Amino acid sequence: MAYKLFDLSGKTALITGGNGGIGLGMAEALAQSGAAVCIWGTNAEKNAAAPASNPSPR
Repeated sequence: MAYKLFDLSGKTALITGGNGGIGLGMAEALAQSGAAVCIWGTNAEKNAAAPASNPSPR
């Protein structure tokens, strides 16, 4: 079980550049904290692969 610094349940986060690198790591961390996460990026292939790498628990 991961340490939960804070609870983001009921919050929505829009992550620009969230389809790889630091942005994807941030999107994963926010999702683990309970946030609904929307990622945005300009590379369609990376956008499609990002949710598959970390499926939403919802």
